[in-house]
Amino acid sequence: MVSRKLALSLMAGFVVMPAQAQEAEPAAAQQVEDGSYLLDTIIVTANRTTSDIATVAQSVIVIDEQQIEEVRYGSNDLADIISSLVPGYQPSNQTISGAAETFRGRSVLIMVDGVPRNTPLRDNSRVLSLIDIDTIERIEVVNGASSLYGAGATGGTINIITKRGTSEKPVVSLRTELSAFTENPGESLSPSANLNIEGRKDKFDYFLSVSGQLSQNAYDGYGNEMPSDALLGQGSSDHAKQFNLFGGVGYENGSRRFDVTADWTYFRQDPDYLTDYSTSPVSPDYGTDYYGDPAEENSQYFTATFSEAAFPLGALEIKTFFNHMEKTSPFSQYDPIANHTVYTVGGSTDFNQTKLVSDRAGVTTTVNSELDKIFEGAGVTWGAEYVFDHTRQEFVDGVDAIAPMTQNQIAAFAQLEVPLHERVRVQGGARFDQFFLTVDDFTRPTYYTSAYKEQGFVGVVPAVDVTGGFFTYNSPTFNAGVVVDLTEYMQAFANFSQGYSLTDIGAYTRRAGTNTGKEAFAVIEYGLRSIDYSDIAPDPQIVNNYEIGLRGDWGQFRGMVTGYISTSEDGTVFDPSDNQVSQQEEQIWGAEVTAEYDVIDTLTIGGVFSYTDGLYDGDGTGGLNSRIPYGRVPSTFKTNLYGEWQLPHDFVARGEIEHFSGRNANTDEEKELKGATLVNVGLTRDFGKAGAFALSVRNVFDTDYINPTATALRGYDVAGQGRTIALTHTIRF
Repeated sequence: MVSRKLALSLMAGFVVMPAQAQEAEPAAAQQVEDGSYLLDTIIVTANRTTSDIATVAQSVIVIDEQQIEEVRYGSNDLADIISSLVPGYQPSNQTISGAAETFRGRSVLIMVDGVPRNTPLRDNSRVLSLIDIDTIERIEVVNGASSLYGAGATGGTINIITKRGTSEKPVVSLRTELSAFTENPGESLSPSANLNIEGRKDKFDYFLSVSGQLSQNAYDGYGNEMPSDALLGQGSSDHAKQFNLFGGVGYENGSRRFDVTADWTYFRQDPDYLTDYSTSPVSPDYGTDYYGDPAEENSQYFTATFSEAAFPLGALEIKTFFNHMEKTSPFSQYDPIANHTVYTVGGSTDFNQTKLVSDRAGVTTTVNSELDKIFEGAGVTWGAEYVFDHTRQEFVDGVDAIAPMTQNQIAAFAQLEVPLHERVRVQGGARFDQFFLTVDDFTRPTYYTSAYKEQGFVGVVPAVDVTGGFFTYNSPTFNAGVVVDLTEYMQAFANFSQGYSLTDIGAYTRRAGTNTGKEAFAVIEYGLRSIDYSDIAPDPQIVNNYEIGLRGDWGQFRGMVTGYISTSEDGTVFDPSDNQVSQQEEQIWGAEVTAEYDVIDTLTIGGVFSYTDGLYDGDGTGGLNSRIPYGRVPSTFKTNLYGEWQLPHDFVARGEIEHFSGRNANTDEEKELKGATLVNVGLTRDFGKAGAFALSVRNVFDTDYINPTATALRGYDVAGQGRTIALTHTIRF
């Protein structure tokens, strides 16, 4: 059965369909006799150097600024846009957390201008939703595992390229928006505003962005107010305020260029009530006021880049960065039926609110060398990097929630491209990472837990001393691929790529003595009070990704189809039913399709489709016998069909039908995650000097549904958001 599914996934790659989202009218495209365009979109993420999409041996998606505006539908959450246009990305969970928003069933590396925003030593997925959309020039998405940027990209890489000043005179853009849920507009009215200033003067260019937004109540399709703890520990985005400040300055002198950017993100959520977990879907507990600290984000990111096109060995780039990230989780009250753990403060008050602080700094040197003297048209991109990471997570009273950790990483990489024929290009590369990890001694505090209620282990789990130490680990990763120009307008590609992932080390230390049955039994029954980190340390995993596909651009018709399989010997599975994290063999497969067709000059239709499923060794017997858990693949099928129509009098209408299947239950004890079909529409018109106006409606029919991605994280029914309407005005001076 498994082999049949794998074969079908691979065969899907050979179905003749056209290629993926590129710019609607590529400025640099070369027009051919029949009026179509050769794909000529330039990207940097796939090979760490500038490349045409047509030359890349992986499936790649580029989302430009115009596309971002078209699919926002009043949302300021970047995850909504990514999910809408990237088939392999799971449906948005509609909160500030990206938990369960996996990429092809695996982790996603999120970068801004080539600098990772992830916190690998203690995974906190609160990244995409807090990035200011109005600072984005384009988004480059590389599907599948990748070793080129280090740990974390086992499912895909999302690189967000920020804007730079291009106008010879200063340009000011002001965007204002009012949005509300139609169920109760007065209690949900949420304003937002963004101010951009950009320009270029002689050798200098600059870009500045300031954004702010406020939110009130959120309502679901049932007409009920939604809780402010929709993901039970990460927080939704209602009752909140957010502020973003971004600035970038560039200086270019001949072949040399300097860039400096700074980014500050502040978010604060002040819920009114705690959450009632006993209802379906979960709801605000109106009888209990929220008495924890606010959920909060206060993070700063700094990047400096120097490039020299005339470097003797080729084009040189040196990039340095420093990220300081502070992420305070919301408070959630202990509940004996809840699948999470808390500890006792002072022996009386249950408390579980934590603050994650992560400092990351690094430097990367990249050289793109031409090898024409060895083989005409060949080139190699090579370099090295160093990253420092110090991560700690504490309860708000100062008690450690995880063992504080410090990690130093050094790496070297090389990526070779050789045109074997005018129609055939081969690529291959390798990366070697060496990690030096220091884990401090720490005491995992006393917990209340409901994770083992089926085994009778409900109640107090005594504190456990965790002995740290110094650890080293390393691994090479490889990739190889080929691109064949089948015709003037279509390419076939195939690739093998590996991704390296650091398992969430902090999660293991936080669950020390509760994570596995033996440890929990020893702590509770025999009074074990000490555990060595080396006995519970997770193994890093290497993911092998195999992909084949076709892409093409015939002018009016463009698209892409791919089939893939990814495997791992040390996959990581979190089971929300017992709050355990484990590692075992796993295999994930799927197929993806994107297509777009210009029916007439004023009407374009298109869509994306994805199928994802997988198995893992659920009982430790060495066979693939259990389906990948909900938290990895909440929806097996996802489809998004859209159309854009240029109406008379300069109006532009866009609509989409979004469908996600949810997930069938794995066993009789598990419940089914139900899917939904939603409709979103938008209408825009540019009034020239008066600015552009847009009216958007998300979930037009106010469909009542359970969000499968949010529900998959902990197993509690979490409702999807109801109908929202937004009015947007954008003006440029």
